[in-house]
Amino acid sequence: MNPKPDNKNRLSLFGLLGLVISRDLMLAMRRRADVLTTLIFFVMVVSLFPLGVGPEVDMLRKMAPGVVWVAALLSSMLSLNRMFSADYIDGTLEQMLLAPQSMSVLVLGKILAHWMLSGLPLMLMAPVLGLQFDMSGQALWVLVVSLLLGTPILSMVGAVGAALTLGLRGGGVLVSLLVLPLCIPVLIFGTGAVEAVTSGMEIASHLSLLGALLVLAFAFTPWVTAMALRISME
Repeated sequence: MNPKPDNKNRLSLFGLLGLVISRDLMLAMRRRADVLTTLIFFVMVVSLFPLGVGPEVDMLRKMAPGVVWVAALLSSMLSLNRMFSADYIDGTLEQMLLAPQSMSVLVLGKILAHWMLSGLPLMLMAPVLGLQFDMSGQALWVLVVSLLLGTPILSMVGAVGAALTLGLRGGGVLVSLLVLPLCIPVLIFGTGAVEAVTSGMEIASHLSLLGALLVLAFAFTPWVTAMALRISME
């Protein structure tokens, strides 16, 4: 068999993925306030904790991983309801469902765009905010790595919840109720990796579990989200 058609098909899928990502990023730049809301909420939550707790260094170091990760989780929840709602309102989502291309690839592109707009900025801001808690250089490095592995999972799991609640009244609240319990393992392993640094324990197990969850989410959530969108549109 001639492998050239397969190569062209593979390139077309990557081209489609890039097209969806670039489209969502361009549309998001027209609504900068929505993007900045997530980042500002993250900065405010993390920055207010040291002011409320006090200058006790040991306490700040202990609570830093949990504060940063909880703030990142709550911040990502703010933008989940907007992942598919705009396309649902203007009819673009219906056209995507009717398109001959794989709906899972389209969904994966939207998930990656959501992570670039919500998870990536949080990850880049985390080391700066971590200095308020007097975190060591190694702890900051592990914090960034854990967020790099964990925030995509939040976007992928959140996409499933956003698809299931699409078009429902009060969908934003329902998304949080569906997604938050599923994100608890990510929160536990992410904070555990940073706490392991401060206590002198091994961090590889926590990061490995986060990596395993990322692979599982990458393998199943685009397909599950596509199915949920088809159900919500019927």
